Formats: sequence, C-alpha cells, structure tokens
Amino acid sequence: MEKKEMICIVCPVGCHMEVVRDGKSKDGYEVSGNQCLRGKVYGVKEMSNPTRVLTTTVKIREGKLPRLPVTTKGAIPKGMMMEAMKTINQVEVKAPVKVGRVIIKNLLNTGVDVVATRSMEEEARSQSQKVS
Repeated sequence: MEKKEMICIVCPVGCHMEVVRDGKSKDGYEVSGNQCLRGKVYGVKEMSNPTRVLTTTVKIREGKLPRLPVTTKGAIPKGMMMEAMKTINQVEVKAPVKVGRVIIKNLLNTGVDVVATRSMEEEARSQSQKVS
C-alpha cells in the first residue's frame, strides 16, 4: 500500500494530510486530514503527477544587472526540473526586456512558457563605449 504524509500548500492553513492509494476510490487515492476539497485535489495530484512552477534567472547582456529573473507561466512536471534548468541556463537575452516578455516559448514541449518577471533597462554606456 502506497502511503504518504504531506502538508498541503494550496492555502495558508497548511493541513497535515495523509494520502493512501485506494483502488476502490474514484480517483485512486484516499485523502485524510484536509479541511477543504482543494486539499484533496492537491493530495491526489501530488501522488499521481506532481508539478511545480519554476522560478530562476537567465543571463542578460547589456542589462543593468547580470541576471534577469524569470518564471514558468504555469506548473511543469516535477521530474522535468533538471532538464528545464539545463535548457534555461543556455539562454541569454539582450536588454532591454519588459516584464511579461516570453523568454522561452513552450519549454520542453510542456505547453508552458518562461517569462520575465521584471523589466530590465540597458546599462548606461559612456560616449567612448558607444559604437557609431
């Protein structure tokens, strides 16, 4: 019998739940300890197909800072996190960038885009650095 104890992260209550595989249940799992239906949905999903939103940074050229914060627009499968980070770490964008700009479209064919979570202006260059 597959069983897991977890803390629900759907809302601030943080219910301590127990999720047990149950072949008789409609969704295949029995969830206890949750105070709302959202907790049950979370528990079943966490056991059957866990997903996470990924928040990280990418390199940026000519920006005021060396890294640009980005996030996935939705959740991706937890098992794809390392591969997603390898893909994201290969990306370099050029300033300026506006918040919400799509940095990577359809990350690893998940249907989820990676977007900028802040705007980044170009780094001010002196006249001697500017190219005519």
